[in-house]
Amino acid sequence: MTGTIDAGHGPSSSEQQGGEAHTHAHAHGETHHRSYSHTHYRVYKRRWFGLIQLVLLNTVVSWDWLTFAPVSTKAADYFDVTETAINWLSTGFFFSFIVICPVTIWTLNRSPKESIIWSSVLLLLGNWIRYGGTRAHNYGVVMFGQILTGLSQPFVLAAPTRYSDQWFTESGRVSATALASLANPFGAALAQLINPFLGDIPSIVLYVSIIASVACIPSLFIPTAPPTPPSASSAVSKTSLVASIKHCFHSPSFYVLFITFGVYVGFFNAFSSLLNQVLYPYGFSEDEAGICGAVLIVVGLVAAAINSPILDRTHAYLLNIKIIVPILACSYLGMIWAPQTRGIVAPYVLSAVLGATSFTLLPIALEYLVEVTYPASPEVGSTICWAGGQLFGGIFVVIMNALKDQRNVDLEQVRKAGRNQGGGIRPPGNMYNSLVFQAVVAMLVVPLPLAMGIKRFGLADGKVAGRLKVDEHRGGEVETDGEA
Repeated sequence: MTGTIDAGHGPSSSEQQGGEAHTHAHAHGETHHRSYSHTHYRVYKRRWFGLIQLVLLNTVVSWDWLTFAPVSTKAADYFDVTETAINWLSTGFFFSFIVICPVTIWTLNRSPKESIIWSSVLLLLGNWIRYGGTRAHNYGVVMFGQILTGLSQPFVLAAPTRYSDQWFTESGRVSATALASLANPFGAALAQLINPFLGDIPSIVLYVSIIASVACIPSLFIPTAPPTPPSASSAVSKTSLVASIKHCFHSPSFYVLFITFGVYVGFFNAFSSLLNQVLYPYGFSEDEAGICGAVLIVVGLVAAAINSPILDRTHAYLLNIKIIVPILACSYLGMIWAPQTRGIVAPYVLSAVLGATSFTLLPIALEYLVEVTYPASPEVGSTICWAGGQLFGGIFVVIMNALKDQRNVDLEQVRKAGRNQGGGIRPPGNMYNSLVFQAVVAMLVVPLPLAMGIKRFGLADGKVAGRLKVDEHRGGEVETDGEA
């Protein structure tokens, strides 16, 4: 993979940095050529090791988040608490993100590896504290462990844009960001699909804790930074943290992306947390709800896997956002009536569309955010937007739980009756009002991204692709570390 563009005259600061990298690369037996007319960049095979570790940790941390949600009725019985208390295990997880957000930005700015190690430590502590609390039937200890796992999440969830900027070229960043970011909902899919089949509550927590422990070990061995930057924009020094934050907050498009990303990530999180409670009043089993959640996520992963490489070549970020958002909002609108059909087709089909649009939007929005806020450091906008998604998610869970029908549900009778028996369109415990709230807010957000790039609305900066322009106009020859 080679591309050459004139770099100008004389050695720039990035060229001096590249010269130091040349000495390092030569010492390790790597061929690396430099000249004042061209700047040479390199991508390394070792970048995949760190990316795979981000995938593992994002998968596990999301599995931790939904440990109890797919088996909410069973968990409520085990701990002798209400389902609202079980919902707070998810809500507390969301709010933990907000608390640790400033530390995450600072740590990621220093080094993605440091961020990954901090996440691993908190994951280990949180999982085994949760298991101890579960064995003791102590809900308070379980909540403390859940909060620790929630504190671990931002260190890896906000890392993909920073990591891809550090290790990948402009022709691979979207795919790298997608792979690491979408591992998070993939973990949620595993939780939705597998947890109902893992036995009792202590067994579920034990299995998840063992998996998390194994996933954390490789964090110690990932590389810190590439010896040579992969592209011109990666070689350019980013602005300071304070300047980056100010730059983001002075960009109108940043606010639009923050609201759009935050609301739809928030609803995805809330809907995933409450899916079992949305469906079971209509006679759906926990297994059927789990499969519905898995459909939501697996279809989304496939759609993102198809679209991300295309975006790496076309960079048509804004067009994709404007197409995807209305479809996503309409999916939430249709979900109002899906449970009332008491059949699996409507919930499964709408979940598939919801997953495909949500997952496709996620990496596009994150990478586009880096472009419109460049030269702000990537982790700043990414962490703030992820924090918004978690904040909205926590708020939405609380609101949707409050809108839930408060009539008592006879779970045994519902299980025996099944999906095709009685109860009407508003059975006890239904979340119809919650789904209406979800759809209305989702539809209200649609005009915001549609206005991006339009000067009349003061959003002309939405057309800016700052980092891509640097990569196009600054000199460089990209070499691969023994790769085709």
